Amino acid sequence: MKESLKKEVRERAKNCCEYCLVQAKYSGESFSIEHIIPLIKGGLSVLFNLAFSCQRCNNHKYTATTAVDPATGSLVTLYNPRTDIWAEHFEWREYFTEIIGISPIGRATVNRLQLNRDGLVNLRRVLVDAGLHPPF
Repeated sequence: MKESLKKEVRERAKNCCEYCLVQAKYSGESFSIEHIIPLIKGGLSVLFNLAFSCQRCNNHKYTATTAVDPATGSLVTLYNPRTDIWAEHFEWREYFTEIIGISPIGRATVNRLQLNRDGLVNLRRVLVDAGLHPPF
C-alpha cells in the first residue's frame, strides 16, 4: 500500500481509531490501516474500504464483517466508518469514558471489538480530566 494512501486514511480519521476513537498520539498501542471488508472476503485496498484502527480494535475485528447483537441475538453487520454515521449507532456514557451501542450494529460492534476495554476506559478518563477527550 502506498504511503500516500496511508497518509490520506490517517488524515481523514484525524489520527483517531475510527472504531473506539482513541487518539493515536495518546495511545500506547500501534495503529494500522485496516480493511473494512477484508481482502480474504473480496475487499480492496482502496480509500473507501480502509479505516485507521488501533491495533486492539483491528485484532478484535480481525476478518469479521458481522457479529451478534447481544440484545437480540441477531447477526448484524459491524459498524462501517465509511457508510455508517457514528451517532446513529453509538453514544458516550456519562463522562465520555464508555461507548454505548444504541442500535443492533452499535451493540454488536461494541461487543465484538471490545470498545470499552479497561485500559481504554482508563485512558479516556485521564484524557477527559485533561480536557483532551472526546476528540471531536
